[in-house]
Amino acid sequence: MHFRTPDHDPLEINLIPLIDVLLVMLIFLAATTTFMRHQALAITLPQASAQTQSVQAIELSIHESGRFAVNAVLLQNPDLASLTAALRQASEGQQEPTVLIRAAASATHQLVITGMQAARQAGITRVHFATQASD
Repeated sequence: MHFRTPDHDPLEINLIPLIDVLLVMLIFLAATTTFMRHQALAITLPQASAQTQSVQAIELSIHESGRFAVNAVLLQNPDLASLTAALRQASEGQQEPTVLIRAAASATHQLVITGMQAARQAGITRVHFATQASD
């Protein structure tokens, strides 16, 4: 008895369903991702009962030990000149740059004044202060 083997098309791996599944997973991950803001310095903000405003600003973090961070980048030299240069660089290309000072509640008054002076020397006239809501 003679058995004839059927002629089959060569086997191919179809990648289209795999790409479809990967794109759906990518869209799902992008839609469910939460974005967290990381700070360079751990700061406990002073409390205030005023309403908060949403402002797109350059963040200047001031730690009670005298360290500064501009947009979550820790400055190596905590002097006025390097702080002014960092603020000037962060404000490049902005029409009306705004600085949001996030000073620790126990930071000295001099550190906050230094941050304000550096903002003024960098040509930034709009300064806001971050607080946390009092209960």
